[in-house]
Amino acid sequence: MSLEDARRTVEAWRAQGLKVALANGVFDLLHVGHVRYLEAASQLADRLVVAVNSDASTRAYKGPGRPVIPEGERAELLRALRCTDLVLIFEEPDVRVVIRALKPDVHVKGTDYTPESIPERAEVEAYGGRVAVAGDPKDHSTTALLSRLPTEN
Repeated sequence: MSLEDARRTVEAWRAQGLKVALANGVFDLLHVGHVRYLEAASQLADRLVVAVNSDASTRAYKGPGRPVIPEGERAELLRALRCTDLVLIFEEPDVRVVIRALKPDVHVKGTDYTPESIPERAEVEAYGGRVAVAGDPKDHSTTALLSRLPTEN
């Protein structure tokens, strides 16, 4: 879904009195840590929007070997989860442009953050939203999964 389509959808939800949470990330090689984060984030509002880093922004952030899974497939996998209501892909190096467009009631990050360390905190609080941390301890990661895979010789 485009950012503009997402904005219209979020506005329609708000007109119905629904609260919206936003979670974001790369979500490369979907794993149980991702699922627990998103399920916990979905409990903080009536609807959950998930913003997925594009392939280009992922390479800039994670390096040339990432992502393993193309952006369209990552978005499709996330949309298939029962806890997600809307998935969009963003190109920018951080999620602030999505936050400005959607103004989620709550912006949710994983447990590798604290509410005080969330980079987008000021952006969210400026319009009256709040930030939250959700999910299980950061015991799972795509990087750890990749390190366990055998390499080709």
